[in-house]
Amino acid sequence: MASFTTTPGCSLTGHLLVATPALTDPAFARSVVYLCAHSPEDGAMGLVVNRRLSQPVLDDVLEQLGIAPVPPRRRINLCAGGPMDNGRGFVLHTSDWSGDGSLPVDRATTLTASLDVLRDIADGNGPAHALLAMGHASWEAGQLEEEMLRHDAWIAAPATENIVFGPDHNAKWRQALASVHIDPAWYSTAPGHA
Repeated sequence: MASFTTTPGCSLTGHLLVATPALTDPAFARSVVYLCAHSPEDGAMGLVVNRRLSQPVLDDVLEQLGIAPVPPRRRINLCAGGPMDNGRGFVLHTSDWSGDGSLPVDRATTLTASLDVLRDIADGNGPAHALLAMGHASWEAGQLEEEMLRHDAWIAAPATENIVFGPDHNAKWRQALASVHIDPAWYSTAPGHA
């Protein structure tokens, strides 16, 4: 079984973290996290991209922020980005748009925390692909590596536009595992390596 692995000191910025079946914590079970920043020395920050938020809806968020028009001319996915700072929104989008508060993650993806990107999207413009994540996930220095290597909680996978921005949240976990040739039915939930 092939897998996408990391070596010590290697950054996973711009990659996916995929929860293994061994990860049973309800906050992260079957999660797919897009890593916006990662270094073994500083820790990691990412956004869960496969947990749709049922409330609030995008229209409510835009209305609360005073962004018109409501309803917007264009819609994007609204996700529960993680358990940290879940009152704060982050727009993850393709790098064909940039503005104040934009931070390039890699050549293809940018993270923006300013309202300008939401204004453009509501007006029918903005980046080709985007999602709004409420909250984020984060790990202290060495914590993610510990969870990956000693607890088999996560595996790394290449990020694809379809998995990150696709509309079918329920399919993303299996798609991400399949991208590294892993069938969850084959994965051992016992401690150790699969």
